[in-house]
Amino acid sequence: MKADVISLDNKNVGSLDLEDGIFGLEVKVDILHRVVRWQLARRQAGTHKTKNMGEISGSTKKPFNQKGSGRARQGSTRAPQMRGGGKAFGPVVRSHGHDLPKKVRRLGLKTALSSKVKDGDLIILDKIETKNGKTSELVKKFQKLGWSSALIIDGLDLNEAVVRAARNVIGIDVLPQQGANVYDILRRDKLILTRAAVEKLVERLT
Repeated sequence: MKADVISLDNKNVGSLDLEDGIFGLEVKVDILHRVVRWQLARRQAGTHKTKNMGEISGSTKKPFNQKGSGRARQGSTRAPQMRGGGKAFGPVVRSHGHDLPKKVRRLGLKTALSSKVKDGDLIILDKIETKNGKTSELVKKFQKLGWSSALIIDGLDLNEAVVRAARNVIGIDVLPQQGANVYDILRRDKLILTRAAVEKLVERLT
């Protein structure tokens, strides 16, 4: 399929052929859901922790006699039912990540790209650069283009001036092509790919 290529000044500078096997797939919501869940699960720290009975400091002595007091028998003041005792079946430090086949991950990225094409939210940019690295300059260009929520993906090497200028712009993310992922693509309204990003993504997903 053909896609127009524009400059950062919103001028048409040619066209580009997009691979149907990457940008023209049927959008399968279940695949996107699986990949996003996999990504977010890996981000979870899993550092939540409570102390169990064996980790509570205190005496191991039986608090009172088994019989004769009229109270329920107790074996330790550190037991979960006692005030200040350990937590029964509390959370432990663990990883929330789970496996997902590479084929599904690859298909998920292709599907995310295809969904942006289908919705008309994919924009091909010739290149992205800024002269002085000023945030205000970049914001003006984005406002003229109508980009308030966008993910910009460039080639292997990012323009440091662009990264620095876009860092403080709310709703705008800049990534190299190797950082392209389903979650970041879907969370922004627009997906902007440079020519270099398209070439590298085709190499990566073919």
